[in-house]
Amino acid sequence: GLGRIAVLTSDEVDSLRLCLDGLAQRYQQGEYILDVPFEDSHSAIEAFVTQQLGEVGQKIHTGRSRNDQVLVATRLYLKQQLATLRACCLHVIEVLLARAQQDEMMPMPGYTHLQRAVPSSVGLWLGAYAESFVDNVRHLDHVLELVDQCPLGAAAGYGVNLPLDREGVAAELGFAKVQNNAMYVQNSRGKFELLALQALGQVTLDVRRLAWDLSLYTSSEFDFVRLPAALRTGSSIMPNKSNPDLIELLRALHPMVLAGQVELDAILALPSAYHRDMQASKPALLRPWVKAQAGLSLLAKMLGQMTLVAESLAEAMEEEMLATDRAIHAAVASGGVFRRAYGESMDKGEPIGSEARDLEGDIEQSLKDRVSPGGCGDLGLQKIHDEFQWLVKNQSQK
Repeated sequence: GLGRIAVLTSDEVDSLRLCLDGLAQRYQQGEYILDVPFEDSHSAIEAFVTQQLGEVGQKIHTGRSRNDQVLVATRLYLKQQLATLRACCLHVIEVLLARAQQDEMMPMPGYTHLQRAVPSSVGLWLGAYAESFVDNVRHLDHVLELVDQCPLGAAAGYGVNLPLDREGVAAELGFAKVQNNAMYVQNSRGKFELLALQALGQVTLDVRRLAWDLSLYTSSEFDFVRLPAALRTGSSIMPNKSNPDLIELLRALHPMVLAGQVELDAILALPSAYHRDMQASKPALLRPWVKAQAGLSLLAKMLGQMTLVAESLAEAMEEEMLATDRAIHAAVASGGVFRRAYGESMDKGEPIGSEARDLEGDIEQSLKDRVSPGGCGDLGLQKIHDEFQWLVKNQSQK
């Protein structure tokens, strides 16, 4: 970029490129270590190049500030993390859809207030999370679009007296566009990081809810789901215990992300332009990503290997859970007065038509009859799958 505006000669550009490539190679091989004398990687790189090339090395900071350099590094990091998170989410969707289709009509209790309410199905339960993760990926894509702007050339937030080739440098760095206003570049420090953490938080919010479901369903009181031995942990003192520690650790991911959001949001209580407070934003930003991504890969593995206990699910189904279905059938038969049928069921203290005794057949029929779009009888899993395939295709195009 500096070569294109004649700040550097072509020979200087070539020598700097060779020097920087050599530094990158030494770093990757562990021969160069960033240590205490340097405040950050940017000052370390400049010192190395100056040591190797003399005055030419001192030219590389022309038109730059450590402010916009740090912003570039942060944006490139976030782009990488968002893309990795997107791929993790797509894998989770793939596993959820496969399990939902495999056990689409397996009955399971539907709960409200943690009380048995109506007949539901494994397909409905897992399909709900698949669709939610599809929305999460769409949200990630929107945040990635905002993050994918190159701040380099804004310097300390006021531009410089050089015709910097910001467009060309942005393209070479792989950014979709230039972030235009130099002061907004500085004002956006922390803002885009917070957006990325919030997108991560939407993912871990779903992970926490699903982990809560599994925490209940793997308990002996429910026994709806069982995990293989490789995904359980023994007690240090009780030989009879086999604990779902993985589920509980997954449940703990969201508080970590939320803590980062709160910490970063508090740091951003600043006026315009750069302030040294922003240095404190790095721990809040960096902490959550690695653990969250590792957790998502384990979640996909667990969903693929868990066993659904059909016998326990069937035993949990009760006659009273058919009350809503029967009230609707009675209402339709009487001309559509649902409240009348609902009231008669309440007055009798038992479900309408509870004289039927083929509970298993009634439950199965209840699921098939739930034909309102998105219900157990019309899950629309293919629609979710089509959206998933579109997201996969969109990823490959990127």
